[in-house]
Amino acid sequence: MENIQTEERIQENPLGTEPIGKILVRFAVPSIIAMMVSALYNMVDQFFIGRSVGMLGNAATNVAFPLTITCTAISLLCGVGGAANFNLSLGRKEKDEAECFAGAAVGMAVLAGIILCVIVRIFLEPLIRAFGATDQILTYSLTYTGITSFGFPFLILTTAGSNLIRADGSPKFSMMCTLIGAIINTILDPLFIFGFDMGMSGAAWATVLGQVVSACLVIWYLLRFKTVKIRLGNMLPSRKYYMAIFSLGISPFCNQLAMMVVQIVMNNTLTYYGASSSYGSEIPLACAGIIAKVNMIFFSIVIGISQGMQPIVSFNYGAKNYNRVRETYKKALTSALLISMCSFLSFQIFPRQIIGFFGSGSEEYFRFAEQYFRIFLFFTFLNGIQPITANFFTSIGKAVKGVFLSLTRQIIFLLPLILILPIFLGIDGVMYSAPIADFVAAVLAVLFVKREFVHMRREEALRNQMESQNAKIEKTK
Repeated sequence: MENIQTEERIQENPLGTEPIGKILVRFAVPSIIAMMVSALYNMVDQFFIGRSVGMLGNAATNVAFPLTITCTAISLLCGVGGAANFNLSLGRKEKDEAECFAGAAVGMAVLAGIILCVIVRIFLEPLIRAFGATDQILTYSLTYTGITSFGFPFLILTTAGSNLIRADGSPKFSMMCTLIGAIINTILDPLFIFGFDMGMSGAAWATVLGQVVSACLVIWYLLRFKTVKIRLGNMLPSRKYYMAIFSLGISPFCNQLAMMVVQIVMNNTLTYYGASSSYGSEIPLACAGIIAKVNMIFFSIVIGISQGMQPIVSFNYGAKNYNRVRETYKKALTSALLISMCSFLSFQIFPRQIIGFFGSGSEEYFRFAEQYFRIFLFFTFLNGIQPITANFFTSIGKAVKGVFLSLTRQIIFLLPLILILPIFLGIDGVMYSAPIADFVAAVLAVLFVKREFVHMRREEALRNQMESQNAKIEKTK
């Protein structure tokens, strides 16, 4: 009986029937483009600021970067948590629950965006100083962050809503929401910075206007949701649904939050140890900011793959179709590793060309950038394993394991190494901390997922055994 019900559930949704490779491409490619476009928001600003304001402007955007990471963290908490619960509910044929989860995730994102905006507006200067701003770049940072903070509610709604739109079966529209905003930002950046001579404020306003347009597109779709109807009452705060969303969204949230904490500590460490090196404080801060955002392009592809994997894994796990769950994970991981290898080769072979794209600098500036690229990002070819695996555990409802794996690379390994190694190696210690953390985090992720696959196979064997026994009993009757 259970097997018949499972088959009926699977046949109702293409997530349970279409070939894994085909449906993974269908969901992952728009997600990848959307995440890349989101990362390009910062890259575009960095490019034009580097060409107009120069190195100090680049350093200022690096100081503001933790707040962008915070927005992404909150977006993924609401979006991934809401989408995972939404798809798990659909897989179990609980349509009313799916509707409640979708509405609660939207309401949660709007509320969180407004709260973050207000907090940043009130504590702007203390936050910027805490993020590592020196006196030389403080004015630039205050201008840029003060304006972009108005866009936080729109950015969070766009990213969270895109996850729900993708879970509703419209990955292309999800991609378009972010893409159109990025195009607007790219057009307005040179117009405001050079045409209207607005400098840092021009880049900031271009970013905000692009985010507003993206959010409007998300709202338009949410009012026309396909699988369920999102009602206003569903968006009101609900402890029950917020806790469930929080439990499945906590893994990507912690991963992003960990990145923010590491970024803040790294900014301050680079400033402190850079001052006693031949590079000074501003060169390491500017280079690290550019390199972090370049790396985010690669990382956004991996996150896009993991987000494309999520609805497929969640639905089939809810329907107890474990073969499709395992196949989806393996195909997603293989894709992430191929992308990781391409990124590794680019970072090792073309570091000077990449850093030169963002403006000119002294020979010390380029020398530090080359060294930072080659050492800090040495194990980039393994970096797809940990985020894919962490999101896999979130997608199957095992949030604790997902959270732990999200924290391994950034908090458990990288953060202590950033604090300890520079004591003995100076500013070089910051560079060597990352490859060590990357390697250990990847090994742990592999061990965790192997154990989970063994558990799935045991459950399948037990279910097959029970079905066989039931069939024999039916025969004897």
